[in-house]
Amino acid sequence: MNNRRVRDIQVHEFDLVIDYFLNSDEDHLRGMGVEPARLPDRDQWRQALLADCGRPLEKRQNYYVIWELNGKPVGHSNINEIFFGLHASMHLHLWQPETRHSGNGTFFLRQSITRYFETFQLQNLFCEPYAHNPAPNRTLAKVGFELIKTYETQPGWICFHQEVNRWRMTRKKWLPVE
Repeated sequence: MNNRRVRDIQVHEFDLVIDYFLNSDEDHLRGMGVEPARLPDRDQWRQALLADCGRPLEKRQNYYVIWELNGKPVGHSNINEIFFGLHASMHLHLWQPETRHSGNGTFFLRQSITRYFETFQLQNLFCEPYAHNPAPNRTLAKVGFELIKTYETQPGWICFHQEVNRWRMTRKKWLPVE
């Protein structure tokens, strides 16, 4: 039986997130909509994350959680574009292929969503994965996100211009009885 949990990231674990991107091959990065040439220098990236995690929650630009399987970090999720009490944009990543396609992503995502709604008092949570990356789109549908639209944009600072699916989960649907 797998022991899975979602927890807040620890400062030293920012390197795990950064390494996931910097050590991934170009095909994997492009498959999820990331332009390898846009990835920042490791130290610059770390400094930006450290500076942000020192802010009060109400002023944070990013918030990360670690996905742990049998005591070992195997992925992360984060939100950005945070408007405390209103909405945020979510991202999800399982780092190793062997941890995918086994229900882990769905489990971790459900736990992360609850944490985001409660911690940031969100009303809406959005996710805009690359439209041609089936895994996150399938997982979002499976946990009950509503597909709002498909459109072209550059969804993030490390991404190329692409077609994305805009998914939404509402607080009312996720936490119906408060």
